[in-house]
Amino acid sequence: MKILINTDQIYLHGGIEKVMATKVNYWADLPDTEVYIVTTEQQGNPPCYEVNPKVKMIDLGINYDRSRSYFSPGNLKKSFTHYRKQKKLFKKLDPDVIISPNINFDHYWLPFIKKSAKLLKERHSSRYLEPEKRRTAAFLKRLKFKLDTWIDSRYDHIIVLNEDEKKYVHSGNAVVIPNPVASTALRADLSKKQVIAAGRLSPVKGFDDLINAWAIIQTDFPDWQLHFYGQDYLGTQDKLQHKINALKLNQSVFFKGNVDDLPRTMTDYSVYAMTSETECFPMVLLEALSIGLPVVTYDSPNGPRNIVTHQKDGLIVPYKNIPIFAQELKSLMKDENFRIQMGQNGVENVARFNLDNVMIKWRTLFEKA
Repeated sequence: MKILINTDQIYLHGGIEKVMATKVNYWADLPDTEVYIVTTEQQGNPPCYEVNPKVKMIDLGINYDRSRSYFSPGNLKKSFTHYRKQKKLFKKLDPDVIISPNINFDHYWLPFIKKSAKLLKERHSSRYLEPEKRRTAAFLKRLKFKLDTWIDSRYDHIIVLNEDEKKYVHSGNAVVIPNPVASTALRADLSKKQVIAAGRLSPVKGFDDLINAWAIIQTDFPDWQLHFYGQDYLGTQDKLQHKINALKLNQSVFFKGNVDDLPRTMTDYSVYAMTSETECFPMVLLEALSIGLPVVTYDSPNGPRNIVTHQKDGLIVPYKNIPIFAQELKSLMKDENFRIQMGQNGVENVARFNLDNVMIKWRTLFEKA
């Protein structure tokens, strides 16, 4: 079997890239299986996560300008080159399965470029806000939604990460397959007076809410620190740093940049904190639970509630309620035994998402007529 992953790049740190690496490494070790990653703008960079040397990586060198609209003249011109190169490559490789894990220009033409392959589209972000957008859309936007639904229907399946997201697929071909997490012997040192949050530093991660919660907490826990890990996006770090300075938290809140092995980094922390606007099925929560790191999270639509078991391996806080978030975070910070019990539960509970269990679902989908 030939499996082809069709994406933009695999050199920037992110949940999609981490999940992609985990899956292709698994597939590459299967007998009689070839795995390809085809990118449009890798630009000679190495993968940000370790990729099995058996995986063949091919870059088309399209290099879209991501600071501009897809429909800007320069990007439109590049899309024609993209189509020609992609069609030629697919004809040469003749894959059995094509997986597209994100939205790119080729979302609209992939169903028509290689009809003999099983074509799967993954959705890694929540569509929680889409129903309201569809309800209030003007005429042209409504046409765009109709086009999107029709294009989705031309894929064999749309892969969503949890049951809550299934209702947002209007084409009737949704399949639920959660993200997998590898088993690990790593364990968090829950005596550390440190809280961790991770993810691309962008507004959707809601890190400003976490900083506001920390302002409530900090006077009661002056010897604790909050650390953010992740890559800056559109100057968000500077805006967050300004808030940190204004709230006089610059002695306890720090940005730590990117790390290649987040689970190992997590072992130096006692709590994982998440205040995202939306989350579909965040890898960071799986990784935290896998090493016994308890979680405090907003009930962000729609991912955390499908991973964390409230009062067992983490605490789920009403959405956007900063005072309650601060209160729940303090309850974990002040009680190491509570953290230890939650950590043990987390290691047990996250086993339902282990790599073998999830990859069986993918195998079944590949073999499905």
